[in-house]
Amino acid sequence: MTALRRALRIARVLLRYRLDDLLTGTPAERWLRLARPFVPRASREVAAMPPGERLRLALQELGPIFVKFGQILSTRRDLVPPDIAEQLALLQDRVAPFDGQVACGLVERALGLDIGVAFARFDIAPLASASVAQVHAATLHGEAGVPGREVVVKVLRPGVEGRIASDIALLRRIAALVDRTHPNADKIRPREVVAEIENTLAAELDLLREGANASVLRRHWIGSDDLYVPDVVWSHTADRVLTLERVHGIPSDDIAALDAAGIDRRALAAKGVRVFYTQVFRDNFFHADAHAGNIWVDPDPARVRDPRFIALDFGIVGQLSREDQYYLAENFMAIFNRDYRRIAELHVQAGWMPAHVRIDELEAATRAVCEPYFTRPLSEISLAEVLGKLFRTAQRYELTLQPQLILLQKTLLSIEGLGRLLDPKIDIWAVARPVLQKILLERYSPRRLAGEFRRRLPELVTHAPEMPVLLHAWLRQQVEGRHELQMRSTDLAALTASVHGLQRRVVGAIVGVGLLIAASVLYALEAGGPRLADVPLATWVAGLGGVWALFAAWPRKPR
Repeated sequence: MTALRRALRIARVLLRYRLDDLLTGTPAERWLRLARPFVPRASREVAAMPPGERLRLALQELGPIFVKFGQILSTRRDLVPPDIAEQLALLQDRVAPFDGQVACGLVERALGLDIGVAFARFDIAPLASASVAQVHAATLHGEAGVPGREVVVKVLRPGVEGRIASDIALLRRIAALVDRTHPNADKIRPREVVAEIENTLAAELDLLREGANASVLRRHWIGSDDLYVPDVVWSHTADRVLTLERVHGIPSDDIAALDAAGIDRRALAAKGVRVFYTQVFRDNFFHADAHAGNIWVDPDPARVRDPRFIALDFGIVGQLSREDQYYLAENFMAIFNRDYRRIAELHVQAGWMPAHVRIDELEAATRAVCEPYFTRPLSEISLAEVLGKLFRTAQRYELTLQPQLILLQKTLLSIEGLGRLLDPKIDIWAVARPVLQKILLERYSPRRLAGEFRRRLPELVTHAPEMPVLLHAWLRQQVEGRHELQMRSTDLAALTASVHGLQRRVVGAIVGVGLLIAASVLYALEAGGPRLADVPLATWVAGLGGVWALFAAWPRKPR
């Protein structure tokens, strides 16, 4: 009944914002048409809004989990039209805070300490509040006259896991309905989207995991003049409470405040692009929720000419496999060099597309996407936009997009948008290309490869004693004809039969030669005279067996 009431409320909101046109052509349209007389007419203002804006407002009204759904869906630009994705990206995850005294109780239970023992000061009023957690300012106890350290404490909302579980269950039901009824379900992939939302929310509900993300990112950038990451206070961190060093900064989109502080915005914009590419291709660990609320600028007057970013909120980070990292870097370099053939080949080599795709056709499609961009000044070209159009074009050729690539594209869009906000004349290509070239030279240099070999040498030495046993087992399987894989085509079956026949002939030849040698040795040692009657029986057996084995191994013409 709870799920039914929730579903009815969702239907009312969808109708109020006239989002039923998104379900045109599906069986659900008939039921929504029947419900329209019982729903107030849309106001003139709502009716005049584009669909993306109406969807954004509806999700905001439905509550925090649906806001999170819209935020995540905005990153899947392979699934939703660009205008809707842009509107969903504007969703703000701000909700009314819960009682500060309740937050104190949650902190005490999570840490196993009274609030006065854990902190010298804990502000009851929160600094910020979102759908999953809220943040309070606090101060740690000092030592020997040293004042305590200022920190922020992130606390999960009470009962948030249950609410998320119920809403996710409802989303699964809706996704199943859409999957069965929507004519474009194969393109929308609703079940996959809900699974991605569930995984993202599961990560955000584990504050130990977020603390670990912050700790790794800090380790990569410790002592850097480009990016500062707050320190994690592990003694005051648990699965439902995260304590971080408190930092102060200017939101990166507050142009007036940046100018008032004297920040060099051109230097800051170029640095933002360099930091992103370094995170992706040097560290393979990038902040994947890089909107202005999570990326601040250090207001230190000593840094106005060489400004530094400050990163916040580490619930979502991105990583790529070594293969994806290599192929993506090579794709970027091919785009820089306008090598469309190379782009097509890389998409197939990476396994992002099936091997049967014709390279020349894919090259022509890639050229049609990229070439119009090069008629514009490089400062007006967006790498993220080019990459996104390449992905959408490649989908016609059965491209299988990996979630981590979509996450990277979304982050790249955010970084490029921030760069152009700070410096409208920034040439993203000119900034990114030397950074990427330098990282690739270092990553695939002989010294780096030698170091990688030395790092893996203990693993190779450890497994070396097992190699003879594994080789013997493999050879035995080949001789006995036992295989783990079954043939799935007549051509492969014929090839396998031919290989088996060759293996039998090789074994027969080895056995035959061995028996003939044994017969010769026996004859030399045991023969009593030149007459055949004097040859021992064992010698006859070995000799005849050797001749038979060689005859069996002799190749024959196929019938």
